[in-house]
Amino acid sequence: MRRFARFYGANPLHLLAMMFCFALWLFVIGVAGPTTFINTKVWWQSIAFWFIGGAILHDLLLFPLYALADLSLRTGLRAMRHLPVRAAAAVPMVNYVRLPALGTGLTFLLFFPGLIKQGAFFYHNATGLTQDPFLCRWLLLVAAMFGTSALAYAVRSAWHARRHRGAPTLPKGAAPQTDIPKPGSK
Repeated sequence: MRRFARFYGANPLHLLAMMFCFALWLFVIGVAGPTTFINTKVWWQSIAFWFIGGAILHDLLLFPLYALADLSLRTGLRAMRHLPVRAAAAVPMVNYVRLPALGTGLTFLLFFPGLIKQGAFFYHNATGLTQDPFLCRWLLLVAAMFGTSALAYAVRSAWHARRHRGAPTLPKGAAPQTDIPKPGSK
């Protein structure tokens, strides 16, 4: 098992799960593909285009951009606290910023057509409503995500400070000092 994990890079259950996911993906394409697309001769080409385009867009463009943003955020937060870049904070803030930022980006992509009022005529004819409140509601959702995250960070920081009150902080790798005399000393 260790040799397989070293060769594959993960647990064998990971490989089994990935094989199941690809089998399910192929099944869905095989069942739904030809019947759901208008031009049945090129249905697989549109799926391949979006799959490959998504992989290229994400892996070659978006991942380096948000990895750089994440690195900038982590080092910037440490610099703002006047900590060395390698030192870790007691309660790292990065996940409390990362999660609502991810939620903001995903909801923006999801609601973008409504935010710019694309298809306003058709939306009004179908529902009798306007798209005017979409932007305000999205901004409220973003504020709620960041507010909840800030509250969670404050609670965790307070809990951590209360739990470690009076405990000496040691540099990384330093051993605690004791009052036990060394052998051979008085």
